[in-house]
Amino acid sequence: MIKTLILNGSPRKNGDTAFLIHKLTEHLQGEYKIVNAYTADISPCVDCRKCREQYGCIIDDQMQEIYRYLETCDNVVIASPIYFSELTGKLLDMGSRLQMYFSAGKFLDRKPCLKPKRGAVLLAGGGSGNPQKACETAVCLLHYMNVQQIYPLICSHDTDRVSAGDDSSILPRLKKAADFLGNSVR
Repeated sequence: MIKTLILNGSPRKNGDTAFLIHKLTEHLQGEYKIVNAYTADISPCVDCRKCREQYGCIIDDQMQEIYRYLETCDNVVIASPIYFSELTGKLLDMGSRLQMYFSAGKFLDRKPCLKPKRGAVLLAGGGSGNPQKACETAVCLLHYMNVQQIYPLICSHDTDRVSAGDDSSILPRLKKAADFLGNSVR
């Protein structure tokens, strides 16, 4: 069964990012797990550097559950509003905990036991910010989770005037992204 991890960086339960996630999951195969950055019990990395000495992160919180899910899941989706051309702070806090994977390769000469994955980035935003920076950050985070194939960015970027639900270009692209995530990495 295909397993997908969805990291939701939005504080709004019924906002544009939630809409994008909901529409994607309507078409996803298999099971999925949504982790909400604003309600999850996940601390940011505190740069204790223990992951340079031993594999893993010593902070005992909900991120431990995410690490275990990352070992077996087939897909990772990062979904976020755009704040000042970037992912939300809470999502970046969560992303900072991927430091253990970097440290494993750099300091322990150990490859993390993460199977190859597919991924996608869903962004929503208004204002004058550019989604490209947020997308680049999301792609960087996806690579640390061993995502090797990434669907082209899906972004509803005029939400000050048109909600994601009224953005006619979004629904077909979400369906195609779900189809893409339904295929295995080769």
